[in-house]
Amino acid sequence: LRSGIDILVGTPGRIKDHVQNSKLELSSVKHVVLDEVDHMLDMGFAEQVEEILGSSYKKGSENNPQTLLFSATCPRWVYDVAKKYMRAEYEQIDLVGKKTQRTATTVEHLAIQCRSSQRAGVLGDIIQVYSGTHGRTIVFCETKREANELAMNASLKQDAQSLHGDIPQKQREITLKGFRNGVFEVLIATNVAARGLDIPEVDLVIQCSPPK
Repeated sequence: LRSGIDILVGTPGRIKDHVQNSKLELSSVKHVVLDEVDHMLDMGFAEQVEEILGSSYKKGSENNPQTLLFSATCPRWVYDVAKKYMRAEYEQIDLVGKKTQRTATTVEHLAIQCRSSQRAGVLGDIIQVYSGTHGRTIVFCETKREANELAMNASLKQDAQSLHGDIPQKQREITLKGFRNGVFEVLIATNVAARGLDIPEVDLVIQCSPPK
């Protein structure tokens, strides 16, 4: 940073730290990219993003940075908030459109109804049938507690580990590496694993409840 850089990629919290410690000066930024913009402009991050970009944007100025917002999902509110950073004549590029088939045609979708008390047993059977003994499975849960309880449940016949926000970053990396390398077959995660993971050859993805 001291030597000068062309491109900076960072999380809002870390960039904010550098700005506050006068290690980073953003007034001459030419391009701003927000990746996963719905997440970035959500309540948890919006304030930090606003604070960071405050020095780069002047109301009504022609010299404001070019702003690029990327997201797989763009609810209406995202566009409303995004207008703060976009010029009046901004362009919207939709690569999904109104296609009814938005997932790979090779992926089969199933919905299974069961009582919550039976869920662990049903999960164990589903994983056995659809993923086998050595296939990889990711199970998504709503809460950290749920993830921990499922990971330790004897009904799962495969080795399982949990991944959520209470687990330190270093341990998360070890867990993901183990999953990639086949050390264990079932990763039980909260939405901390919902974005940006590249894990090849996952045979089965299970949502414990309909995603919100």
